[in-house]
Amino acid sequence: MTAPASPSARSLAGKYLTFVLAGEEYAFEILSVHEIIGILAVTPVPHSHPAIRGVINLRGKVIPIVDLRIRFGMPASDAPETSIVVLNVKGLLVGIAVDAVSEVRMMSDAEIEPPPAFGTDVDASCLLGVAKGDGKVRMLLDAERVLSLEAIRSAL
Repeated sequence: MTAPASPSARSLAGKYLTFVLAGEEYAFEILSVHEIIGILAVTPVPHSHPAIRGVINLRGKVIPIVDLRIRFGMPASDAPETSIVVLNVKGLLVGIAVDAVSEVRMMSDAEIEPPPAFGTDVDASCLLGVAKGDGKVRMLLDAERVLSLEAIRSAL
């Protein structure tokens, strides 16, 4: 009998929603994407973490919006976001504002490599892997780790 594969050894092949943030392409597994909506007015939440932009009212549900630029230590953008990607993380809906949604793309194991070793200066724990294809490099993000409150707190 063979031992089950470890979570880190699982196949990452599948469909991903790709999006642009600060001129670079990123992707979330399509199974974590609840929906994509146009940009809405975001209500700030007093005394919240800087990476929490605020909340929106989405058909009667209050959804927090995370600013991935702040979460990833990037400068804020002057360009208006065009979409909010609503993710389902452990049964909770969380939105992220993105510059542009690119496409839903099938990625094979042959296109995906493990995250590179950056040493101790870079925390790559939110990366599932790096996909290469069509002359582009796309960072495959782990929605659960990117949006965990602990990870957001430790990022700043």
